[in-house]
Amino acid sequence: MDIIRIGLLGLGNVGSGVMNILRQNINKIREYAGVHIEIEKVLVRDINKPRDIVFDEQLLTTNPQDILDNPDIDIVVELIGGIEPAFSYIKQAMVNGKHVVTANKAVIATYCKELFELADKNNVEIRFEGSVGGGIPLIDTITNKLAGNQIDELVGIINGTTNYILSRMSREGMSFEAALKKAQQKGYAEADPSSDIEGQDAIYKLAILAAISFGLHVSPQDIPCEGITRISEHEIRYAEEIGYAVKLLATARNRDGKLEIHVHPSLIPNHHPLAAVHDEFNALFIKGNAVGELMLYGKGAGSMPTGSAVIGDILDIIKMMRQSAKTGSSFVSNGEKLKVVGEESGSYYIRLQVVDKPGVLGIITTTLGKHDISIASVAQQGMGQELVPVIFITHEVEREKLDRGLDEIRKLSHVVGEVACILRVESY
Repeated sequence: MDIIRIGLLGLGNVGSGVMNILRQNINKIREYAGVHIEIEKVLVRDINKPRDIVFDEQLLTTNPQDILDNPDIDIVVELIGGIEPAFSYIKQAMVNGKHVVTANKAVIATYCKELFELADKNNVEIRFEGSVGGGIPLIDTITNKLAGNQIDELVGIINGTTNYILSRMSREGMSFEAALKKAQQKGYAEADPSSDIEGQDAIYKLAILAAISFGLHVSPQDIPCEGITRISEHEIRYAEEIGYAVKLLATARNRDGKLEIHVHPSLIPNHHPLAAVHDEFNALFIKGNAVGELMLYGKGAGSMPTGSAVIGDILDIIKMMRQSAKTGSSFVSNGEKLKVVGEESGSYYIRLQVVDKPGVLGIITTTLGKHDISIASVAQQGMGQELVPVIFITHEVEREKLDRGLDEIRKLSHVVGEVACILRVESY
């Protein structure tokens, strides 16, 4: 039986998961692949660091060239994270004729077009299923199983940390700060959670999904984004009272030749399947012109789920090697006609703090109407108090018109302070 040799860059959380899966399921993996799979070398920072997994310590090295320049290694698996030196290692591996598997969302989101072109030039494959959605087969589903579709829409919960925080705020009435602390205690949030709670993690993942779905490389820096730090438990309660859940949604839609793409906390109706995605779970709602609507759901991170995706990519490449055939990982640019736009229009949830006097609602709705902002529903929370929260849901409106209308609202004497909250509303 042939031997496929793997070079592993990184032995952290995901790298340990890969090693554990290979040890636990080696017979099934070998039977499926038809080859022996051996780890040849593993790059680590510290050879003497205590580790919880069982392996031959002679495999460890602190020199990346022991992997990148090793002629016996067929596939390089990059799991060190970050842009550099990961990006340079991936490029060098491909130039040296090695196939690459990575779970590095930052590198793929930022340099996908360059890396796919480099893979084609050197007749190697690059796989990245683990970069989005952990163990959920999002990449394979879009690039292969839905290859015969024009993707019209992607809407997803693709960050488990923020979804866990919002779930705790909803289900237990926690404050944002308390829910974040619990997420950190559970290991779902880092000591510095900014990448998750500010939306950066979701931006990287959305850029990758947009590239494979619409054939258009959108720089992560060009994707409008808002995190969840301004969401309070009160906002979540108000939303629930009018039939909505609050979720951090990553959205990409093809609207008449325009790619609308953004990451924002949004209200989604309780009857939509994404509203029922709780805790650390992820889900992606996909709409294709042939398949219609479907949703993929599962754990979006973690050692074993992401390790499972990495193993799947390795097996995919081995299958391709044995068949001497390409299997569809390369970037296909078919999005030249799409114009990338941010948040052009939508339906919105607006909460104001107003003086509780007769006629105030009429003044506000008249002011909004002057800017072509049509109100779908209005709700007042509380009665008999000097100040009360008033919640409006608008019909679809251009964001520029909404902003102009709200600028005028802020000047009204009956409105106290800033507009308390503005959230997108996904209507299905």
